[in-house]
Parts: sequence; C-alpha cells; structure tokens
Amino acid sequence: MITIENADKALKDYYLQAVSAQLNDNVSPFFSAIEKNTDNVFGKDVKIAVVRGNTEGIMALAEDSDLPAPYANRYLEISLPLKNIYGTIEVSDKALRASRDSSGSFVNLVNAEMEGLVAGAKYNFQRMLYGDGNGTVAKISSADASASSNFKYTVDDVSKLAVGMKVEAVTAASVKTEGLTISAIDADSKTVTFNKVVSGTAAGALVTIPGAYGNEITGLAAIFGEGKLYGYDKTEEPYFSPCSKTLSSALTEDDLTDMLDHMEERFNSKINMILCSFTTRRKIAKLASDNKRIVNTIDAAAGYGAVTVNGVPVYADRFCPEGVVYFVNTEDFILSQLCDWEWLEDEDGKILKQVPGKAAYGATLVKYAELICKKPCAQAILKNV
Repeated sequence: MITIENADKALKDYYLQAVSAQLNDNVSPFFSAIEKNTDNVFGKDVKIAVVRGNTEGIMALAEDSDLPAPYANRYLEISLPLKNIYGTIEVSDKALRASRDSSGSFVNLVNAEMEGLVAGAKYNFQRMLYGDGNGTVAKISSADASASSNFKYTVDDVSKLAVGMKVEAVTAASVKTEGLTISAIDADSKTVTFNKVVSGTAAGALVTIPGAYGNEITGLAAIFGEGKLYGYDKTEEPYFSPCSKTLSSALTEDDLTDMLDHMEERFNSKINMILCSFTTRRKIAKLASDNKRIVNTIDAAAGYGAVTVNGVPVYADRFCPEGVVYFVNTEDFILSQLCDWEWLEDEDGKILKQVPGKAAYGATLVKYAELICKKPCAQAILKNV
C-alpha cells in the first residue's frame, strides 16, 4: 500500500539519484565542459583567490650580478554568496489516495511530476548559464503610444517569452512592477502586451523572471557585459574585463581565427569552445563550407554535434543572444556548489509535506551554487556579428 511514508522514501532513495543524473547531463555543451566542485565554498559564500600574470622573477644575469628580487604575486579575491536554486513538485491528496492500492499508478503519478520538474529545471538552469544574474528574458525598447490603456510594449527579443507567462519589470531607476502576465505577443513587430502598465520609465526596463532579480547565478551575459563583475569595476580592473571586438562588416572566417590567435598570443589563453546562436552557427558553417572545409563533426567528450574553427568546436545554444560570439576557455570556469541537487527536508527528515492551505503534498529540490570565471580577461566576445 502506498503511504506518505513510503512515497517519501521512494523520492529520497530512488528518484533523487535519477533526477540528479538527468539534471547534470545534457544541459548544454558549455555546462558539460566546466568543472563542478565544492572546494571553494566557505559557509554560504564561494571564495576564490586568483593570481594576476607574473612575467618577472626569473632573469638571466651576469655571474657577479645581484640576484633578482622576488616578484610579489598580486592576488585578487572573488567572493560572493551562493545562489539559491529551487524546484518543486506537488501531488494532490486525492491523486495520492487514488493510487494507494496500486504502486504502478503511484509511479506514473510521480514520474509525470518529476518529468515536468526535470524539464523546467534544465530549461531554467541553461537560461541562467547565459544570463545576467537578474533573470532577464527581454528588454523593453519603448512603450506603445496608448500603453496606458492597452499595456503594449516593444521589446528587443521575444524568443524567451510566452503567452500566459508571469514576469516582472525593473526600470533603470530600480522601480519594480510585479504581477505582470503576458497576454499577447506579436513576434513580427516584437511587441508584448501585459495585463497592466509598467511603472516608471518603461523604455530600457528589464523584463525578468519573478523574484529572480539579483538572485540568479552569474552567467555569461554578466561576465561579458558592462559594469561590475564580482564586485570589481571592469574599467578599473582589466583582469575582470573580457576581450571585446565589434565588427564593422560581415563576419569572415579570418575574424574568428584572428580572435583565436589574439587570445593565445596576448593572454596565453587556449580557447577551446565557441558559443553562439543557431543563426550565427549557420553563418559560420557556411563560411567553412565555402572554403571547402569539413564542417560536420561530433565532439565525443560532450556528445554534441559541432562545427569547428581551427579545431575549436562551435556550439549553438538557444539562450545565446543573437549578434554575438563567445570565445571561452572552459578550464577557467567552475560551478562552485555547496552540494549537488538534494531534497529539502524538515526536522524529521521528511521530504513530502502538506502544502499550507491545500489538500496536496509538495517536495522541493534544492541546489546552492554559483558560476565563477577565474580568468575573465582570457575570454573574448565578437559583437555585431
């Protein structure tokens, strides 16, 4: 007979291992390639000391010369709190009672919930890897002339939006509008209609996932973006500023190989992965095809198909923004985590708990983690591709 107790045990002893495996595999080529560890976690924070390049300390001198003075390494500390990532499932009391005398029915019930949880967790974690740490899914360009009555706004990208999706808006002056629901989307004109007006100056406001502003992991958009990174101003501390080049003409294969060479010559960085949108990858594949190169390869380690440039795989990701190409050395990235995916337990060690005010039981999957780039200046971005 299925009870809350043995259902709880099944989630802990069987489903956790299966779910963790699914959430750690096939998220994206970038995620598969980066290191995951708990080595740099201290309490609720991740702390990593990085050393700036040392070109001194070893010298060739005359036999009677003074020995060279030791070069004092300049250490920079990356310190920031781990981000809280949650996922929940919910099973109604009625459904649980209906499957009480059938283990098969219970398995089907829980499997359906777990499949939804895994799909949602993969989608959002992949989105976070390319995000800005704020859960941004679009940026408002302008408001419709009659936005006060029809709540219509033009955004830069609608690919991550859907009708019925709940979002928030945060203006440049940090004015937040909560409780927004998308009621209509026009993909051709890139307009979105909300259920109410965005407060403050809408132009330039970020459309974000509810509650995510400032709470998501530091993704590639933050690493390659403007402003501060890990508390350091990129304009004042070049170590935290990736190499950036804006194209003034159509992308060529030389643009890609020049960037690879530049990163190795200037920063001793061996770029091992190129990331871009699907549209941009097709452009790169055509460049290689026009030059009579073999473009369809398989990366045996990551298990994904890829185009290559000078032997470096080019991967497309649906969350990589249009018009940019990221050049990364995945050895410089770490997903620091307090633990792998685990169930949130109460004081009695129980996972399934009654949802307050509802005839249902819920369980929460949790991960505390942060994405760290140990050497941002060894990464690069091509813009206006």
